[in-house]
Amino acid sequence: MLDDSEASDAELIGRARGGDRGAFGKLLERHYGFVYRAAYRWCGRKADAEDIAQDVCVRLGRAIRDYQGNGAFTTWLYAMTLNAARDMMRKRARDTAKTEAFGTYALIAGEGSAESQDPTEALWAAVRMLPDKQRDAVLLVYGEGLGHAAAAEVMAISETTVSWHIHEAKKRLKVLMRSAGEV
Repeated sequence: MLDDSEASDAELIGRARGGDRGAFGKLLERHYGFVYRAAYRWCGRKADAEDIAQDVCVRLGRAIRDYQGNGAFTTWLYAMTLNAARDMMRKRARDTAKTEAFGTYALIAGEGSAESQDPTEALWAAVRMLPDKQRDAVLLVYGEGLGHAAAAEVMAISETTVSWHIHEAKKRLKVLMRSAGEV
């Protein structure tokens, strides 16, 4: 048997599904950066990205037995990450006090002024303001570098629909960036 560092994802998944905690730990270690990066692109805040990544790790522990292996593990994991991020945002939306207090917290923590001067961060902040499907398409294609076909698989929609969402997102982003004085 190969040592865990040489084992393929498929091998580790099979062993983890059988209850091998070491294989599960190696799988998490191998893909944690991917999950964190996707979460960060989605939400734009380090603390939230860490929370989402931790939530995905917990969810993965329960869901690994359900993974069928029909598609790429990273595609399945990406979908799980997006769902965790959406769940977190829905929870946040229900808690309006936290939402209103965010601006004050950002200023106190020093996060507000530094991010607002970075044009790249301003663009990603505008992306996070897009409707869900447009935001997801942009994050998958431009944030993660996936092709339209791979993004379609993650989003469970057609490739042409991904292209349409990106087209619409570009139009909205142009308006958002102009109104923010960035373009």
